[in-house]
Amino acid sequence: MGTVMHCYAYRPQLRFPGFGIILCSSSEVSVSRQQVLKQVDKELAKGDERAALTLIKDLQGKPGGLRCFGAARQVPQRLYTLDELKLNGIVTQSLLSPVDVTLGSIERNLQLASVIVGVSAWNVFRFSPQQLFYVSLAVLFLWTLDVISFNGGVSSLALDTIGHAFSQKYHNRVIQHEAGHFLIAYLLGILPKGYTLTSLEAFKKEGSLNVQAGTAFVDFEFVEEVNAGKVSASTLNRFACIALAGVAAEYLLYGFAEGGLADINQLDSLYKSLGFTQKKTDSQVRWSVLNTVLILRRHEVARAKLADAMAEGRSVGSCIDIIENTIGDGDI
Repeated sequence: MGTVMHCYAYRPQLRFPGFGIILCSSSEVSVSRQQVLKQVDKELAKGDERAALTLIKDLQGKPGGLRCFGAARQVPQRLYTLDELKLNGIVTQSLLSPVDVTLGSIERNLQLASVIVGVSAWNVFRFSPQQLFYVSLAVLFLWTLDVISFNGGVSSLALDTIGHAFSQKYHNRVIQHEAGHFLIAYLLGILPKGYTLTSLEAFKKEGSLNVQAGTAFVDFEFVEEVNAGKVSASTLNRFACIALAGVAAEYLLYGFAEGGLADINQLDSLYKSLGFTQKKTDSQVRWSVLNTVLILRRHEVARAKLADAMAEGRSVGSCIDIIENTIGDGDI
C-alpha cells in the first residue's frame, strides 16, 4: 500500500469529461459530488489512477465537495512512551502481535478431519501398506508443489474460503480490518482504488494465487519515492498509519488483533530498508499506533457504516460518499 503526496492546483475553469459541468470558483461549486465520485469509479475501472486522483484533489476541501479527504486531525509527532499509550487505553502487545486464532483453529480442525477421513478410508477400502504409501506420497507432492510454485497460495485460498464460509467471526473481522485501512487512508489523503474481502475474490480479480484479500491504494508517487530512496517524513507517516489501521480497527472492536501480521512485517521491512535504528522505529510505530487509534475512535460510526458498505461490495466512490455524509463538519 502506498502514498500520494502530489497536490494538483485548483483550476478556476475546469470541465469534467463525461458530464460537461464547469466549476467556476472555489466558492461556487456547482458540480454534484456524487457525479464526480461516479466518474472516479469509471477512471479507476479503466486503470487511470492519475485521472481519478485529479478529480478527488480538485474537490478536496471545497464547499459541497470532499471535506474529509486528507483532513484528519492528528496528534503531534514526538517520542511517545508505552505508558503514554497505556494512558490512552492502548496495550501494544495486543495490537502489534497478531495471532490468527480463529483461522488457526479452523486449520487444526481441518487437519484432524483429514486424519479421521484417511483412517476411515483405510478401514473401508482396505488399502494395502503400498497403496497407503502412494497416496501419502501424492499428498506430499501436491503440498510441496503448492509451497514451491505458489508460495502456499492454494492452501491459503482454501483455508480463507472455508473460514469465510463457516466462521462469521472470521468473516466480520476481515471486513472491519479492511474498513480500517480504507478509512484511515482516505482521511489522511490517500485514495483507495479498490478492495477485496476474500482470497477467492482477489484471485478472481487478479488471477494470481499470491494475491491476498486487502485494500489497494493509488500509490504511484509513494513507489517513486521508495525507488529513489528518498521517502519524505509525511509520506512515511501516512504509510505507517495505513499499514497499522487494520490491526488498530480489530483491537478497538475485539480487544486484540488476529490479522495483519503481513502489514506489520511490511512496515518493519520498510523501516529496515531506510536504515532506521530500533529506537527510531519504535518511536515511529508508537506515534503511528496512537494517531491511528485516536482517529478510528473519533470516527467509529463512519467506520461501521463503511464496513457495512464494503460487505455489500459497494464501489470506492460510494464508500467515499458514505464517509463524507457520516462525518460532520467539526468532527474531522
